[in-house]
Amino acid sequence: QLHIVESGGGLVQPGGSLRLVCVLSGLPSDRFAFAWWRQRPGQDRERVSCITENHDANYAQAVEGRFTTTRDDAENTVYLQMSGLKPEDAAVYHCAAGPKVDACNVLNVWGKGTPVTVSS
Repeated sequence: QLHIVESGGGLVQPGGSLRLVCVLSGLPSDRFAFAWWRQRPGQDRERVSCITENHDANYAQAVEGRFTTTRDDAENTVYLQMSGLKPEDAAVYHCAAGPKVDACNVLNVWGKGTPVTVSS
C-alpha cells in the first residue's frame, strides 16, 4: 500500500534553485524517516539528506549549506530545497522512507525519482 511519488525536478542553470517534493501515500508520514538519494549517470547512488520524525535533518557534505529538507506531515509531504546548484548536482533524485526508529538507516519504500539537470 505504501507509495512514494517525487516531483519538482527539471532543468536549471548553475547557481539556480529547485524544490523537490515527495508525497507518501498509504500510511501517515509521521511514522517514517525520509531520505533523499541521488544517482548520477555511471556513478553509484549517494545519500543526500535524511529527516527524522522530529524534523532533525542531516546532509551529505557535498550539499551541506545549499540543500534543506523539510517535512509537512499534515500533507504527507517531504521537501528538498536545493539552492546554489552545481553541474555535479545533476542526477535523478529519489525519495525514500523507512521506520522512524531507524533514522534513514533502513529505507523500505522508494519513489521512481525525479531528474534534475544543471546546465547553462
